[in-house]
Amino acid sequence: MTSVIRRKVTLGVVIGSRAFFSPAPCRDARDEVAAQLAALGIDMITLPYEATANGAVQSIADAELYARHFKAHAGRIDGLVICLPNFGDEIAIIELVNRAKLNVPILLQASNDELTKVSVSERRDAFCGKISVTNNFWQYGVPFTETTSHTCDVSGPEFRADLERFARLCRTVRGLRGARLGAIGARTGAFQTMRYSEKLLQAAGITVVTVDLSEMMGAAGAIPDDDADLRAKMERIRAYGTVPAHITETQVRTQAKWTLAVNRWIAENECDASAIQCWRSLQDNFGCATCVTMSMMGEELMPSACEVDIMGALSMYALALASGAPPAILDWNNNYGTEADMCVCTHCGNFPKSFIGDTPEISELDVLGSVIGKSKCFGAVKGKVKAGPMTYFRLSSDDRAGSLKCYLGEGEFTDHPFPMDGGIAVTRVADLRRLMRFVTQNGFEHHVAMVRGHHADVVSEAVTRYLRWPMYHHGGEPEPQLSFPNRF
Repeated sequence: MTSVIRRKVTLGVVIGSRAFFSPAPCRDARDEVAAQLAALGIDMITLPYEATANGAVQSIADAELYARHFKAHAGRIDGLVICLPNFGDEIAIIELVNRAKLNVPILLQASNDELTKVSVSERRDAFCGKISVTNNFWQYGVPFTETTSHTCDVSGPEFRADLERFARLCRTVRGLRGARLGAIGARTGAFQTMRYSEKLLQAAGITVVTVDLSEMMGAAGAIPDDDADLRAKMERIRAYGTVPAHITETQVRTQAKWTLAVNRWIAENECDASAIQCWRSLQDNFGCATCVTMSMMGEELMPSACEVDIMGALSMYALALASGAPPAILDWNNNYGTEADMCVCTHCGNFPKSFIGDTPEISELDVLGSVIGKSKCFGAVKGKVKAGPMTYFRLSSDDRAGSLKCYLGEGEFTDHPFPMDGGIAVTRVADLRRLMRFVTQNGFEHHVAMVRGHHADVVSEAVTRYLRWPMYHHGGEPEPQLSFPNRF
């Protein structure tokens, strides 16, 4: 089965029209949105132009026809794009949405009028018609996504950017609604902070698949030394980063066996993300770390979190869906001198190499290696994260409230030095003290997921508008509204 993060996004397309307005723009809008989606590599599902008058939805009969068609392709449709080249028929649009029952995000576009074309035969009035459609959406409890401007040209660059963002939003919503998370090993005994509720996750459509660490070590140990996949995996590990000369062939082979066993189990169980018991049973009983395993999976957009942090893995997956880039799991770990808005985020060595932004070193765990011997601890991915914008996100399950909850924000990685081993990310977040106060006063964990680039707007809309999970958006401006909570 192709995972959500790898499959092409498919959008249903609807052209809305009102019969007594000029039908001429309908054909143009249809052709223009098709061209925009094709340029973005997004698949489109709609009825042939000849199926309805002007290729548009402007009656109950049209609505029923399109609803049936979309129902027949419901498994493929990630979202709906509704274009109003003129005023549009509010009843036809809401009947279509209500009858199709796709439960996917909706992008509503309305076209611009031209100042020189506002005669009875030329005017569009989509500016007004959009409000009528949205009023019906409110009455029926249908959430939808806005374009950047209230009205825009279907053929323009602004709408193309809206479509690209909407595709990422749809991918994020679909991916999170049906996510499968692999929990490899029991929660590390010393970390009660990694407790979570499988039942609350399942209520949100998210399944956790578990396996005992001993089973995985047994599967890894049973891989013969001459296995072709094993030899290929050893070469991939060597090519993934710089391996110091003192690392032995046996250490690389042991690490490759573990990685191959994890990869096979993930594939067999169709997991989108995972969390692994990373220390110290694996080191004591099998003789390697699991950092490079998690790093390489993350690089392939199959995020994996340390310390069986399932909620962290889900947070990473959300960022990967929204950005299309490899995320990492980090600790909010150190202050940076007296800099109030800076801190150091670290982990032993699980960051994907493109998250670091440079070729990493692959060697031993430093802290644990000093306790049990470095020969058992090969597999740590080390490097300092390069400067650039970043987005952070954390989901948690709240048993007392009976719901998932999260926080989100944007900041940057800086090039400030910090002389500590492992994976290091010197981080700046505006008003960091307010964020840390929120984290500590609301029972969040010390782990946080991060990804390069600014993608908070997509995550925020997916989580709040469509998934309805309570969220604090640090630095974000809340939308004005008359009632709380929102009725959708």
